[in-house]
Amino acid sequence: MIDAFTAPYGILLLRWCLGVMFVAHALYKWLVDTIPGTAAFFKSLGLPGWFGSMTIAVELSGAVCLILGIYPRYVALLLVPTMIGTIVEVHGKNGWRFTNKGGGWEYPAFWTAALVAVFLMGDGAVTLVASPPLSGLLPGK
Repeated sequence: MIDAFTAPYGILLLRWCLGVMFVAHALYKWLVDTIPGTAAFFKSLGLPGWFGSMTIAVELSGAVCLILGIYPRYVALLLVPTMIGTIVEVHGKNGWRFTNKGGGWEYPAFWTAALVAVFLMGDGAVTLVASPPLSGLLPGK
């Protein structure tokens, strides 16, 4: 049974945690790896260098939306491809454990599942701009 009183606060906590994680990862790419360094890393993967800057922008803007509650349900879903790309292009070849050299795919997979969970559960408490309900997007509703 889902506790209708506390569940929105659980989703809020999950949103905030995910948002802070995205801020940390984006700022690391920007301030530590630097934008040129991030571009070089993306090029080393066979991707266009500008994907690095785009990834930083997506992570930061997604983080702000999750933390502040701006369409959080749909922002969580829109961030899923970023995490799947991380698994496929960066961590997937390193095995399961994130402690493996280069980081395995367990952490990004969990992060992806948490984003999907927010999408499935809804916005949670404290939103600036609520997501439209899924029922309004389905045909015949």
